[in-house]
Amino acid sequence: MLMDDILELADVVADSELEGAIIWLLRLIGLLALLGGLGLWLLTDMGLLVLPLVLIVGGLILLIVPSLLLTLAELGGD
Repeated sequence: MLMDDILELADVVADSELEGAIIWLLRLIGLLALLGGLGLWLLTDMGLLVLPLVLIVGGLILLIVPSLLLTLAELGGD
């Protein structure tokens, strides 16, 4: 159910004129999360690595997934 909603939203974004801007905005947020996670991991003395790990994984997901979702929406829309 959630994946259907995400693909429907990706289809709406793919049909709009703002496709490229939204992809780059999500990539920028992902890059900032990735750099923040790496900074927390390398530059602080945290006992638990949960927060840096979540930021790194979340950043990688935001860097990769938006373009994949839009590609799937375009393939499904044909």
